[in-house]
Amino acid sequence: MASINQTGQGIRLPNFCNLGVMLRSLLIANLFLLAFAIARAASLQALWQECLTVAAFGEPMTLASLAVLCLVRKPLHAIGYARSIAAIGLLQLALAALVTTLAGFVVPDHGAAPFAQVALLALFVTAVLVGYFDLRARALVPAIAEARIQALQARIRPHFLYNTINAVLSLIRSEPRRAERALEDMADLFRVLMADNRTLVPIASELELARQYLAIESIRLGERLRITWRTDGLPPDALVPPLLLQPLVENAVYHGIEPTEAGGEIEIDGALMGRELVISLRNPFPGGGRHSAGNRMAIVNIRERLQLHFDAEASMRSEVKDGSYKVTLRMPYLVAPA
Repeated sequence: MASINQTGQGIRLPNFCNLGVMLRSLLIANLFLLAFAIARAASLQALWQECLTVAAFGEPMTLASLAVLCLVRKPLHAIGYARSIAAIGLLQLALAALVTTLAGFVVPDHGAAPFAQVALLALFVTAVLVGYFDLRARALVPAIAEARIQALQARIRPHFLYNTINAVLSLIRSEPRRAERALEDMADLFRVLMADNRTLVPIASELELARQYLAIESIRLGERLRITWRTDGLPPDALVPPLLLQPLVENAVYHGIEPTEAGGEIEIDGALMGRELVISLRNPFPGGGRHSAGNRMAIVNIRERLQLHFDAEASMRSEVKDGSYKVTLRMPYLVAPA
């Protein structure tokens, strides 16, 4: 399974295919290219021409480096961290040699930078980027632990445990098999709640957990709770953060179904659109702000964990419209390495 940084366990390299990693890499590399151009400019008047020349060769080199690192991401992870760093260094040296050779042919009279300067700049920028992403990953460790604690605090609500136990007790004599299934579902639910949430899990297991939770709630809510599933378009092997759907359906029950006597319908939709998973959940919105603090806590927690796992490639949007509350999640389609 993929780890929190999508690179596999035991390695600190970033996922160079991730949009957020690419954007940060381009920003940092361009800052160094600008500094390099300023250092090479003989005068303020020559700075613009120097910036254009450096960008003409530095930008393609940066983009080519990111493209290659994205393509060889899995082989790099397979050879270990130290060897992958050495391989990245050799790649930068090869690209530096290519750039200086092309610069000599294209602008022979401009005084192109020698190979040593370009190679040192490339290696320095690479070292800064690798160090930055390594420190960023280490800095996220407390955030991951805090997110797990918040998830546990938000999920283990005394009212849910109390109501579930009472519902099961009411079934023990009349429907013992159903009571047994409810206890098994509750055991599975709490097992997931207490597990480590740093590892991505298949969407199939998240859907099953949500179904188990709703089965427990249906014991006490009966016909007041109506569920519509439209998730056949989700590939079962897609990896998502754990406890992604269950908190959302719990909020839907707690804030949308419980406050109304007639109950309501929860609609869960999911599909693969291109290389992106799109999941939405809709429930009635009675209004009045009941339990709004707990609702915000769960929403913020899920949004933070999406950012921790997928960076800029994931999003979460919520809206109230026509008496319904809708949450839409978008995230990249990832599968476990073979």
